Amino acid sequence: MARLAAFDMDGTLLMPDHRLGEQTLSTLKRLHEREITLTFATGRHVLEMRHLIGNFSLDAFLITGNGTRIHSLEGDVLHRSDLAPDVADLVLHSHWDTQASMHVFNDSGWLTDRDIPDMLQAHVYSGFRYQLCDFKRLPAHDVTKICFCGDHDDLSRLRIQLNEALGARAHLTFSAFECLEVLPVGSNKGAALATLSTHLGLTMADCMAFGDAMNDSEMLGQVGKGLIMGNAMPQLKAALPHLPVIGHCQNQAVSHFLTHWLDTPHLPYSPE
Repeated sequence: MARLAAFDMDGTLLMPDHRLGEQTLSTLKRLHEREITLTFATGRHVLEMRHLIGNFSLDAFLITGNGTRIHSLEGDVLHRSDLAPDVADLVLHSHWDTQASMHVFNDSGWLTDRDIPDMLQAHVYSGFRYQLCDFKRLPAHDVTKICFCGDHDDLSRLRIQLNEALGARAHLTFSAFECLEVLPVGSNKGAALATLSTHLGLTMADCMAFGDAMNDSEMLGQVGKGLIMGNAMPQLKAALPHLPVIGHCQNQAVSHFLTHWLDTPHLPYSPE
């Protein structure tokens, strides 16, 4: 029996309209009653996640910013990692051949230099908003992560540019088809979950995890039970072909799987 369950948010726990379904919330509460520790592992900012879990009325550890921050149940920082200032400076102030918008996370929130109201749709239930910022004035030592949002093919070309410029000085990953992340070296959800597991006196073998994008790959590949969403990026399924694929987030597939796991673990599982 797993003792720690880790959940990606967008494309996994949340439905396509970025809402947590009632069935899913009920199942998460059942896990809590079984004394299974919950953690939400997401690219979203901790300020937003605190608001959301308050609405959910759940006790959960938070892995935010794609592993750059870990927070305890009480909100204390258990781990933090930021981009090296020289890396942040290069990414922020270089000219990149891309149409993608640039976004910065730091402890104050989400910063961008363009007003893009459509991007707020993913945050409609939390009310979390970006702050408009002149990146030329942003200190390079105050950057947790940088992400680019836009067309996937454009981002794939940008990834080649960033990789050539940064080499091993940063970790690049897709957190969605339309989102490319620039993270500190060694920062990913898997490394963060391993740190949290150790803090709790557990091992990664004691964990189960659910995800749908390439930023979930380290986490899913290292836990005792990793599960891939049916709506996951094809690259994730190809990278971890040995892991089971469950249903679509639209159908609250995490809840469907966990209900089976809790009630009828002796029977074979098939997606809804």
